[in-house]
Amino acid sequence: MTEKIVNEQFVLFEENYLLRTLGPIASSSDIALTELVANAWDSGAQTVKITIPEASFGELVIEDDGTGLTQKQFMQRWMTLGYDRIKNQGLFVETPPGRDVLKARRAYGRNGIGRHGMLCFGDRYYVETSRDGKGYRFLVTASSGKEPFKLIETEEFMSTTHGTKLRVKVERNLSDIDKIRDVLSARFLCDPEFHIIINGKSIPLEEHQGVINRKTLIVNENVKLDAFFIDSSKAARTARQHGVVFWVGKKSVGEPSWNLGEIVVLDGRRSVAKRYTVVIKTDDLYDEVLPDWTGFRRTPIMDEVYKVVRAYVENVIRELSRERISDMKKVILSSHQDELAKLSSFEQKEVVSFVDELVYEVPNANEDFVSAAVKAVINLEKSRSGAELLNKLSQMSLGDIEGLNNLLADWTVSDAILVLSEIDRRISVIEALGRLSSDPTIDELTTLHPLVTQARWLFGPEFDSPHYTSNRSLTNAAKKVFGNSAKEPNFINPRKRPDLVILADSSLSMVATEEFDTNGTLCRLKNILIIELKKGGFKITRKEMQQAEEYVEDLLNCGLIEGLPYFNAFVVGHEVKTKMTPIKKLGERPEFGRIEVCTFDQLIRTAEARLFNLRKNLSDRYEEMTNEIVMQKNLFN
Repeated sequence: MTEKIVNEQFVLFEENYLLRTLGPIASSSDIALTELVANAWDSGAQTVKITIPEASFGELVIEDDGTGLTQKQFMQRWMTLGYDRIKNQGLFVETPPGRDVLKARRAYGRNGIGRHGMLCFGDRYYVETSRDGKGYRFLVTASSGKEPFKLIETEEFMSTTHGTKLRVKVERNLSDIDKIRDVLSARFLCDPEFHIIINGKSIPLEEHQGVINRKTLIVNENVKLDAFFIDSSKAARTARQHGVVFWVGKKSVGEPSWNLGEIVVLDGRRSVAKRYTVVIKTDDLYDEVLPDWTGFRRTPIMDEVYKVVRAYVENVIRELSRERISDMKKVILSSHQDELAKLSSFEQKEVVSFVDELVYEVPNANEDFVSAAVKAVINLEKSRSGAELLNKLSQMSLGDIEGLNNLLADWTVSDAILVLSEIDRRISVIEALGRLSSDPTIDELTTLHPLVTQARWLFGPEFDSPHYTSNRSLTNAAKKVFGNSAKEPNFINPRKRPDLVILADSSLSMVATEEFDTNGTLCRLKNILIIELKKGGFKITRKEMQQAEEYVEDLLNCGLIEGLPYFNAFVVGHEVKTKMTPIKKLGERPEFGRIEVCTFDQLIRTAEARLFNLRKNLSDRYEEMTNEIVMQKNLFN
């Protein structure tokens, strides 16, 4: 009888597996430190002290006064990949013995990833933790093979304190001390009992950069409130920061919320509600606080407090909007001056009133958005009188009227306008490309290149998505990679095209899509589209393809790209060298990108085929347009 031999197969981890899994936690110092401070919060700490070295290879230290860990807890929690905190410890924080914590603190942690934030700065770090009279010192390092990380040293000692200290030698991603101090103080702003001290200094609420308005509110002779209105776009974009939070004495009451009792201060779905936080400080409401500090009693005095706070918030938002309205009105109404002149004085007032209301309701709306909305309102005002429509109908032939009747039998007007406008927009792009790419008098960098890079559908239907947008992380990465080689853009209103980078012999557009990480907590880049357009008469060779590959590598390794996105890079010129492979894939298992070269003529032919050659069938419509009209229909439209 033969013996059956069984070969055991282990799951193996590649080198840097954990770093790649951690995503931006392993590459962005502010995210890594935020996660580590959140761990201290979850341990019941009241104070977190952070020491950031001023130069590389110095020691970064994070020390808290939380509950600490036993050796068994360390092995179960710290050394378990994907540790489920909610399942094992619940929603609320455990506090150290003897600490007078009146209000239950809700934990930040969910999946145990944040504790490895020290790997952002070095491949190994020390954990020193104390609890129940004993202390332990562990050395943790990233690994490969059978373990993505491992424990290589353990030491036990006696201790009379509680808490945890983390230490790492900073080999990469050295933090800017002032920036980190601002970021962390903002992200943990709503609890006055939680103190973050960085290199011996913390930022009190009164000095925080995000405070844009401060006012004393008088409810009655016995109740006075100090209100702080905070712009979270200048601080932190953490969902738990948005709303009104009360500080009674030096303690927060409940969680931030825009709902105060039965009063709704702001609709939490509005963009303005997702941007601001209001802190109300007072020493006059102790008797109104619930015993567990999760909220206030329902009393007449609190109803008055809520009304005063709502009025304050509405007034600040209205004032902020008024400042933007005065500046934006001049620009937008001036750009629509000719259309406004055709309206009656009453209709003009309606448009101006609409601008006031729109900027108030959407305080962070940009000029492009408001301008498009104003154009729509002007057209609506025109349609009310019907004069323009009646004038066009009176000039139509019987054949056109019959055709219009047949069209409206099968289509609604709005559907027909939507489809025809999109077709017209795309054919206009092809028409402009056909004319401008062969016109030697055209300045390509200011006309042709912006036109191509905003018409992403030319490169494939998968890129024809509003989710591809300019991204702050990508823009910062481009600045770091291209540095002094980039030129100042000289086309019309360059602020509308933050995706464009102008180089000596070409221009690049870089846009990206985003997604939440596997835990649904942080955004990271998913796909990056790079379009490089060479200047007139340029012949693309293997050198240009290699250069594009270097761009991708530099961006991927600059330390400012979150996650592991997939790169699609296109290099477009007037000619491609013969016997050259037009497509090159980047990476193997996994593939992380591809580079493709093509000509402007190839783009035009491909685009016409995708539009079923409608440009040829409608040639009379577009041949009558001058180059100026074609450019006006497309550039920055």
